[in-house]
Amino acid sequence: MSRLKIIAFDADDTLWHNEYLYQNAQTRFKTLLSQYHSPEWIDDHLFRTEMRNIRHYGYGIKSFTLSMVETALELTRGRITGADIQTVLDLGKEMLTAQVELIENVTDIVARLAATHTLIVITKGDLRDQETKMARSGLESHFAHIEVVSDKTPALYKRLMYKHNTAPDRFLMVGNSLRSDILPVLELGATAVYIPHQLTWAHENAERPVGHAGYYELENIGMLPALVSDLERE
Repeated sequence: MSRLKIIAFDADDTLWHNEYLYQNAQTRFKTLLSQYHSPEWIDDHLFRTEMRNIRHYGYGIKSFTLSMVETALELTRGRITGADIQTVLDLGKEMLTAQVELIENVTDIVARLAATHTLIVITKGDLRDQETKMARSGLESHFAHIEVVSDKTPALYKRLMYKHNTAPDRFLMVGNSLRSDILPVLELGATAVYIPHQLTWAHENAERPVGHAGYYELENIGMLPALVSDLERE
């Protein structure tokens, strides 16, 4: 019997590149507001607005777009034009319709693992956006379930393990976010594989749990099948 019953993957910046969309939009947003404030001030205010709005809008592009609109109104004291607000909204629409750029080798890796294990996706964000990205990625057929959640907490992972009839010692999570994909899973006694991405939202950063039981770190997703084989032999 396989030791691991389920291998779960994060989606954004684990299966496909995503953060670059936010950074590109934020650069254009700062240019739009450059006559009002410095880039550093705009960055700081937008981040604080995003943090404040998570409890209202959750995660994802639509939440980010609303936070850009709110930031623009606040930093210009309502002087921003309707045309400029339309520009901000258009930035959000461009992000929503952008081409899905897969992480290198991810198609082959996911296909190999799907042949031997049950794979699921656990991802934060807007339901429609994540579902359409998954459909456009060409990866959907390899996953038994797609779970789009409002946040990733120990309680959430515990509910999903119960839903999929999986004990923590038979659950493995793969992701690029220490805060969302790694630490909550380790807290439950499951296995977590951290694969850093060159671009990661500041909100998702945390201290690496080096030495923690069940924690593994890989340079790239191409190394995952070998690690899974090693874990199965233990």
